[in-house]
Amino acid sequence: MTFTTRLLGATALTFIAGAAAAQDSELLIFDWSGFEEDGYWQDYAAEYGESPTYTFFGDEEEAFQKLRSGFRADVAHPCSQSVDKWRQAGLIEPWDISKVPNYQNIDERFRTDPVFTDGDKVYFIPADFGTTAIAYNADKVTPEDVTSLQVFKDPKWAGRIALPDNVDDIYALAYLATGLDDWTKATQEDFETASAWLREVHPNVRAYWTDGSELAQLMGTGEVLIAWAWSETPATMNGEGYNVGFQREAEEGSSYWQCGYVNLVDGPGSEEKAHYFVNQWLGQPVADYIVGEWGYGHANTEAMKVYSREDLDAAGLGPIDAPILAQLPMDNRLREQMVAEFEKIKAGF
Repeated sequence: MTFTTRLLGATALTFIAGAAAAQDSELLIFDWSGFEEDGYWQDYAAEYGESPTYTFFGDEEEAFQKLRSGFRADVAHPCSQSVDKWRQAGLIEPWDISKVPNYQNIDERFRTDPVFTDGDKVYFIPADFGTTAIAYNADKVTPEDVTSLQVFKDPKWAGRIALPDNVDDIYALAYLATGLDDWTKATQEDFETASAWLREVHPNVRAYWTDGSELAQLMGTGEVLIAWAWSETPATMNGEGYNVGFQREAEEGSSYWQCGYVNLVDGPGSEEKAHYFVNQWLGQPVADYIVGEWGYGHANTEAMKVYSREDLDAAGLGPIDAPILAQLPMDNRLREQMVAEFEKIKAGF
């Protein structure tokens, strides 16, 4: 099956399934915008007659602060580099893996990582992954224009670029652009060099985008020509008829991220439904939807085996010949500096 065929099939199916779905008050998911789409909960609705209820955050720091201030939900969707911080803050509790049989198909490196697990206690269930690289308007920008991450500093594109309003993606870009492709080894000097690079880029930035739909709108109107973007952007925009390139092999490299679901402490809803939701999320139907519709990968390694190299390349997930900065858990003290410094940079300081 081709990438386009699967995309169109998923769209039609989820439209029909979601047309009359109500929201279940016994399961509140704290998530990124877009993950409420019905392709992510069809099996849940088949079991319980309703979709989960969703509420959203713009980035993980916002989610962390909101949870610390007393906001209550049942399940949340952070990425791997935030898990240790959330654990230390007492925000999450272990999953009962006996109620998540699809967890056995998660890659072993996640099932044994001490940041995500503690003996038999599992605090983080990987769900989705993707890449972050240069998305560009291929009608107005040539592949030769985007061979280096230094394109973001080029005055030629001043006012026509967009960067993520997300501390992890923005520093993944900055570290790569300044010669570091493993931020678990970042020093104070590396951080300061990366921050200085972001300050140089800031005057060129038209917008700091918060989610894929916002970036797609900026690029669709032609307002933005070049962006540091998730693989979602070219996959969805090309499916809608736009001509968007995705340069993952800039000479300095590109980035990779892994996100998943955590069980929040004192969730007000049903633990049974929370576990059912995560288990069905790890099934083949959701894998088909997220790869075909969003251009993201799925954590179930067995589910991903059905995709060819051509499928993965079309989704921006295939292997590349360039450095890759994996957004793995890092030193929390350095990440806190990144959070604070990025706010200053966006404010022009």
